[in-house]
Amino acid sequence: MARLADYFVVVGYDLDKRVEGEGEGQGRILQRFPEKDWEDSPFPQGVELFCQPSGWQLVPERQPASFFVAVLTDINSERHYCACFTFWECQENPQLQKARAGEVDEVDEEPTIIRPAQVFAPKSLVLVSRLDYTDVFRNCLALVYTVHVDGLTVPLETVIGNLLTCVIPIAGGSQPGQEERGDSWRTITLGAGDRQVIQTPINDSLPVSGSSVAQLFRQLGIVNVLYLFCAALTEHKILFLSSSYQRLTDACRGLLAIMFPLKYSFTYVPILPGKLLEVLSTPTPFIIGVNSFFRSETQELLDVIIADLDGGTVTIPECVHISLLPEPLLQQTQTALSMVLDPELEIADHAFPPQSSQPSAPKIQDKEIRGIFLWLFAQLFQGYRWCLHIIRIHPEPVIRFHKAAFLGQRALTEDDFLMKVLDGMAFAGFVSERGPPYRATDLFDNLVANEVERIRQEEFSPHKVMSHIKELAEQLFKNENPYPAVSMHKVQRPLENGQKATQTQTPFPGLDEVTVQLFIDHATAKLKTAPPVVKAEVKSRVPSGPPLGDMVDRNSNVMANSARRLEVVRNCITYIFENKMLEAKKLMPAVLRALKGRAARVCLTQELNQHVLQNRAVLDDQQFDYVVRMMNCTLQDCSHIDEHGIAAALLPLVTAFCRKLGAGITQFAYSCVQEHTVWTNMQFWEAMFYSDVQNHIRALYLETEDGEHHEHTEQHDAGHQIGALELASEQSRLWPTFGKDVQTERVQKEESTVFSQAIHYANRMSYLLLPLDTSKNRLLRSSGLGDVESVSNSYVTNSIAGSMAESYDTESGFEDAESSDVANSVVRFINRFVDKVCNESGVTNEHLKALHTMIPDIVQMHIETLDAVHRESKRLPPIQKPKLLRPTLLAGEELVMDGMRVYLVPDGREEATGTMGGQPLLPAEGAIFLTTYRLIFKGTPTDPLVGEQVVTRSFPIASLTKEKRISVSLPMEQFVQDGLQLRSCTFQLMKIVFDEEVAADLAEVFRKHMHKLRYPQHVQGTFAFTVGQSGKLIVEHKAKDKNQSLKTLSKNLVKTAKRTINRQYVTKKKYSPPTWENRSSFQSELDEDEISVSEEVDQSSLTLSSTIRSSDRQTMSNVVERACCRDYQRMGLGTLSNSLTRSKNEPFRISTVNRMYTVCRSYPGLLIVPQSIPDSTIQRICRCYRQNRFPVVCWRNSRTKAVLLRSAGLHAKGVVGFFKSPNAPTSVPSQADSTSLEQEKYLQAIISSMPSYNESSGRNTLSGFTSTHMSASDSSDKLRQPKIGALMKQVMGAKEDVPGTFNRGGKWGSIRGSGRLSAYNPDVGTRLAGKESPQPNGGPSEALFLRQHRAYLYIIGDKAQLKGGKQDSFQQWEVVPIEVCDVRQVKNSFKKLMKACVPSSTVSDSSNFLRYLEESEWMALLHRVLQVSVLVVELLDTGSSVMVSLEDGWDVTTQVVSLVQLLSDPYYRTFDGFRLLVEKEWLSFGHRFSHRGAQTLSSQSSGFTPVFLQFLDCVHQIHLQFPMEFEFSQYYLKFLAYHYVSHRFRTFLLDSDYERIELGVLYEEKGERRSTQVCKSVWDYIDRLNKKTPVFFNYMFAPEDDEVLRPYTFISNLKVWDYYTEETLSEGPSYDWELRGRPERAASDEATDKPDSSAPKSRRRSVWPCYDSLSKTVPDAITKLLQDMQALEGELGQASEKWKDTWDKIKANQRNETKLESKSSFSSSLLMSSNLSHQRRSQGVYLQESSVGSSINLALDCEASATSTPVAGRPSTSTLYSQFQSTESENRSFEGILFKKGALLKPWKPRWFVLDKTKHQLRYYESRQDKECKGVIELADVESVLLGTPAMGAPKNIEEKAFFDLKTTKRVYNFCAQDSLNAQLWMDSVQSCLSDA
Repeated sequence: MARLADYFVVVGYDLDKRVEGEGEGQGRILQRFPEKDWEDSPFPQGVELFCQPSGWQLVPERQPASFFVAVLTDINSERHYCACFTFWECQENPQLQKARAGEVDEVDEEPTIIRPAQVFAPKSLVLVSRLDYTDVFRNCLALVYTVHVDGLTVPLETVIGNLLTCVIPIAGGSQPGQEERGDSWRTITLGAGDRQVIQTPINDSLPVSGSSVAQLFRQLGIVNVLYLFCAALTEHKILFLSSSYQRLTDACRGLLAIMFPLKYSFTYVPILPGKLLEVLSTPTPFIIGVNSFFRSETQELLDVIIADLDGGTVTIPECVHISLLPEPLLQQTQTALSMVLDPELEIADHAFPPQSSQPSAPKIQDKEIRGIFLWLFAQLFQGYRWCLHIIRIHPEPVIRFHKAAFLGQRALTEDDFLMKVLDGMAFAGFVSERGPPYRATDLFDNLVANEVERIRQEEFSPHKVMSHIKELAEQLFKNENPYPAVSMHKVQRPLENGQKATQTQTPFPGLDEVTVQLFIDHATAKLKTAPPVVKAEVKSRVPSGPPLGDMVDRNSNVMANSARRLEVVRNCITYIFENKMLEAKKLMPAVLRALKGRAARVCLTQELNQHVLQNRAVLDDQQFDYVVRMMNCTLQDCSHIDEHGIAAALLPLVTAFCRKLGAGITQFAYSCVQEHTVWTNMQFWEAMFYSDVQNHIRALYLETEDGEHHEHTEQHDAGHQIGALELASEQSRLWPTFGKDVQTERVQKEESTVFSQAIHYANRMSYLLLPLDTSKNRLLRSSGLGDVESVSNSYVTNSIAGSMAESYDTESGFEDAESSDVANSVVRFINRFVDKVCNESGVTNEHLKALHTMIPDIVQMHIETLDAVHRESKRLPPIQKPKLLRPTLLAGEELVMDGMRVYLVPDGREEATGTMGGQPLLPAEGAIFLTTYRLIFKGTPTDPLVGEQVVTRSFPIASLTKEKRISVSLPMEQFVQDGLQLRSCTFQLMKIVFDEEVAADLAEVFRKHMHKLRYPQHVQGTFAFTVGQSGKLIVEHKAKDKNQSLKTLSKNLVKTAKRTINRQYVTKKKYSPPTWENRSSFQSELDEDEISVSEEVDQSSLTLSSTIRSSDRQTMSNVVERACCRDYQRMGLGTLSNSLTRSKNEPFRISTVNRMYTVCRSYPGLLIVPQSIPDSTIQRICRCYRQNRFPVVCWRNSRTKAVLLRSAGLHAKGVVGFFKSPNAPTSVPSQADSTSLEQEKYLQAIISSMPSYNESSGRNTLSGFTSTHMSASDSSDKLRQPKIGALMKQVMGAKEDVPGTFNRGGKWGSIRGSGRLSAYNPDVGTRLAGKESPQPNGGPSEALFLRQHRAYLYIIGDKAQLKGGKQDSFQQWEVVPIEVCDVRQVKNSFKKLMKACVPSSTVSDSSNFLRYLEESEWMALLHRVLQVSVLVVELLDTGSSVMVSLEDGWDVTTQVVSLVQLLSDPYYRTFDGFRLLVEKEWLSFGHRFSHRGAQTLSSQSSGFTPVFLQFLDCVHQIHLQFPMEFEFSQYYLKFLAYHYVSHRFRTFLLDSDYERIELGVLYEEKGERRSTQVCKSVWDYIDRLNKKTPVFFNYMFAPEDDEVLRPYTFISNLKVWDYYTEETLSEGPSYDWELRGRPERAASDEATDKPDSSAPKSRRRSVWPCYDSLSKTVPDAITKLLQDMQALEGELGQASEKWKDTWDKIKANQRNETKLESKSSFSSSLLMSSNLSHQRRSQGVYLQESSVGSSINLALDCEASATSTPVAGRPSTSTLYSQFQSTESENRSFEGILFKKGALLKPWKPRWFVLDKTKHQLRYYESRQDKECKGVIELADVESVLLGTPAMGAPKNIEEKAFFDLKTTKRVYNFCAQDSLNAQLWMDSVQSCLSDA
């Protein structure tokens, strides 16, 4: 029984403490009954604050009475419900009284304020109770108020006395039997003619919620409440806001109700007074309600979830992450909730909805919602009782929950929500409350134990779920309202007129304490005499429900559990213990793979268990090694919480398996498996300890029971867990019946069991925590490297150190200085463990002290044992590791660091791992070598089946772009932790992991060296410079150089340039240039300071030859020899002859204005400028351009004489000046104007140099080139001609145009789009697009084409820069604005491209490559560059000149200009031409190779930007589309792509010619200094190589004269360059030619030495695309023929001819043959094979000169020759002949098996012989299927066929007549047929062949 109310309190407004001027007052307790505290529940503090949560205030008008319930929690965390009933009483206004008492003038001062005579003060009646009966409290307080207001005759004291003495039962009986009826509901009356029925719930443990849950869902909605629910369970802070206090209380109550069976154990304040708002900033979780009045003060709370009940919103701050329920539970819960709250939703779409589908009444709905949450918890906690460990039964059961096992069995280890809930306080309370096996049970216990199967079946049928929930709801409702029929109340309300009369109402009177106290005393006395009411609590054994078993199987994948894998594991273990080590070794990789699955790991522990006898299993070294490896592999995939209990099962095994090391010294397995986090996890040890204690306690009680019980328990299939809880339950039931002595005996027995286990575990923990070599760990850690590479658990020591005081260490006798810190940290860890488990399991203090004393001794003893083991284990022979293979080095390449043993682990490329079929080449074990040039890995695969292969991966150290540390755990070996991931821009990635033998500091040294080599201080530190010198990096040349004069000269040159570039003043001195280079004597009379720019000299005569003194002319020839000049002369762009002989009318001249690099540092020394422009103008013009890179001519079209110019973009201020109309009114011509005029003059000079301009009568006729261009005969050309307007549109970014279609009416690109129509010549678009009369094929009509006006000069400029300019309508040039790709864009795109082509980790999806490729936008960038280039080609071809003026003129400009020349001029598609193109446009014109390639330390920050690679990729795309136009092969492009970043050659170092001269690099390649050993120039190297081998040559090279190429540029036409994706693991990159194939040859020699006689060997071999070099193993036909010819020449001893000569001869022969044979037919040998589908020439394309008969198939990409067909016309003999070659099957005249005697001392062998009459030969093969002929006997050489005699070693049992001999001019062949008949047949056939011939 319990009191209905503990205290009754009257609280009023405290006038005395009122602060003047402020609205806020205070409340005080006027009276309270009883005045003395009850013993069982003290009076709660702070009631007066909670009566008026918003503060005590006086108000001018009376408010209606209010009621709410606040909840206060006392110090014992008991909740007190304070029901507050507040009404308002009239008061005299205290301010008026004061004013009357004071002087009158004060009142006069403030006449404006009118104060009411009366104010109203609040007064509260409060009931304090430990029960929560809101309605009853409301009725009782209302009654008290009514009695007072209506002045009823009943004295108030009586009512309050009755109220305080009312006693009600706590929980009702379950059966409503008549006699118990008084218990379950109680009628109370307070003596004022009232009557109320109080119904108490049947089961006290279920919360009572009324309709608060339903109301909460109505206010906030399903998702919001679920968020709050999860937040409360995962311990977040929750704040409710509402303007109604009662709603706040209800919402909090509702939230707590749905959390059942978990109980909320943090701060819970449904109504928080305003004065206490600072509570909200508490760090602990809470559920608090606050009036919305204080909303603004809750705004700055950062980590609080705010639920606004009135607005229906839940606000979750950014920093708060709420873990939601695991799927599919979340989805099911939401569905169920919406079916309860909104049943109409389901049938909303039905055509015939049922008549009524209203939601249930709120009270019922409330229970349905709670039913859903009960059902949810039953699913969440299903099977929880199987994870309880009972560690003590007497005197009180102590129970612990094994979280890891629970999560593991539910397969929810990854689930954030469940993890947090199980770690939370609420769940800890749940375990302690519901853990005991013998107690009263409730609805939840029943649900979670007995309904599991039902819940599982319902899972996918919502309607079954609903019916289950309705049943639950019914039970919950019945619990709250056992007798719904009797709920009747009779309580008077205050009368209406009484309320009106309250104006004159008297204040609430003071009550008589004595009277009330008398009532209370009377009642307590009566209670004492009454017999005690005993509520019989029904205790029973709590059901456990079905075991969790394999609920996991649904989620885990099927593969892991396949029986085959388990079989492999079992077999391997059997082999190990039977000592069949070879078998075990073969199975090992498969076992280690299988151990990834849980089932296999469990199987391993079970199998190993069977080999343990009496807790011990002694193994030999190899067995021990294998067992340890398997254990490590098993543990490695266990998480640190060990959810599957694998580590727990292995724990007894690691102390059982051991090996003998020496006399009396045994090494146990635990010393080799310490490197796993699970051993350092305290929770793991606790769970292990508790489960062991449980087993022992169970055993303890099983012994005391009789034998039958024992057997009965054993038979139980679920094993010990049922036994333990069952036993505990039984023991708890019997406990009260035992005598005192039996009880104490049992308690002692249990306690000592726990104690002995604690000692056992202290030992076990020291085994697994103390490293084998304790000293090493200490030393390593003191040197600061402990955490990088420690053999032991240095992380244990770090995590524990200092976290706990050393409790009893000081008593320990041992204090060994040597190992103290390892020992101490382990001792501290074990002490913490022991303290925790012993306190929880009630070990006595004496025992605990004894343990603390023991632990240091245990640890110390163990350390001593380990020292001996460590000493002995060192003497063991080390595990045989593969020998380190040495890499082959280039001449001059030296090792910087010798090989360090590493593993090369697989990255995202799956070809090498064997997952896509093929051999698992990776992971491989070997060594990493760092040389001055490369980083090389060389090793062998760890998989023993592929062990013979050699794996090589390498890249130039200069190409390293990113290095990051990784840690990888290898499946194969012991733990190898630290590694590096190295990425190279040659599309290579190395993931290496250091072997444990590599010291950490060594790995660090390796990284430092690598960085030093990657980013040298100066370019001279790169390999190209240091090659051949000693391995030290040389920064400055100190030695005396041969070319000293040149050095000094360059230095002086540079000084001068630096000076002059700053002050370009004009002097009147004559100009005398300094010498360039004079090898005989150095001219000291260099008058540096005299260099100046002179305007006086006649510009026209200032050519090179005229201005240079005779003594220096020969030195100047170096400049002339430079690529540019050779090229200029080839195009006739300006000669270097004497100015007298040169005709003045040549439009261009070679200017030497930049010969000192003073005008533009990054341009070459000689430049082509218009003839009419003097050098002084140039010096002025150049300032308008960025980096002073003014426009210069770099190519001229030989046909139309249009020129191509390049320059940088204009400076921002220059742009506007450039486009300003020249006749703008300016009073004084400013500096800017004059330059802009000169610029115009410059452009005009270029335009006037064009013949078309001079010929034309006026500006508007373009007859000069249209006629040549549009010759009517070239009809095919016309169809194919891309429309320039369309091209322009695409280039300028009109995105909506589909390729091929092209809307004429559209605006012109981006210019028009910008809305600045007037800014540009509005004609441009229409002219280019050709608007009128479009033709059906989209091309402008021909007549129109002739009429169109084209500008003479187009300037391709950057869109971003050309804003705001105005095009003058009279100028002859036009600007084409385009969007340029930024250098940053290229850099980022390249990074993404590398990640796509060489991913660092495997991706699940194969389409990912394409997705990443698209995201990288690399193809889009290529498309953009190619598109602009094609446009420029078109413009030049139609006779307009083009000036490319983009960015700084050295990135995109260079790409576009080079591509344009490559497309327009066939010369650049030859070896010489391409070299010249690169030297001219890229090297001389100053592309910043050093800067863009981040070649030195200074440019490291700018990162790697592959502008040149992009250009090469564009060339590759063009090459693919026009394979017959290029002399060089694709390999040539790859070679350049590789070596431009490799730094092996000096060609691509430095940023400009100026820098190269400064370093003395530019001219040193010429002349006598070339060393034979090292090539400094990549071009020389290519030349040499090209002489030796045709690898760079393109056999399909058959150029058409002056063909201009126009490639397709759409992304769909571009292919990914295989350079990015291919890899050759057998030999590394093939671009260092000297290294190719050396080891291979040795291997093949060995193979031939020892022939394998066991089986006939096939000549076929597998070719792995990622391992073998395809071009070598499967060469194309022509290369193969050339190789064969060389080999034959070698065999015949002839001097071998150069391949090029052979090739040229063959081509010449072919040509002559063609001419002789088929003058009529258009082509000779064969139709172009369809592989060349991209080839774009007229339809009947024939492959003319490039083949040797049709027997050589010119297959592109090694495709087959099926498509080639001989052509009509008289074929050549070779063609005839080859027809037979392809179809051997048809001309086999006779075939069969013959035995043939081998050469001297060789055995007889059966062979398949074929007699071929057509070719007149006898061929033989190894077998019938074999395609490759083993040998040929030419019948022409045969002299006779005779019967033979059996020779030695001939086949047995064959008759003598079966032998016959074949005599040729060279030797005699002995044959043997199957029988004599067969032999006769063969002889006749051969004979007939001979006679036919």
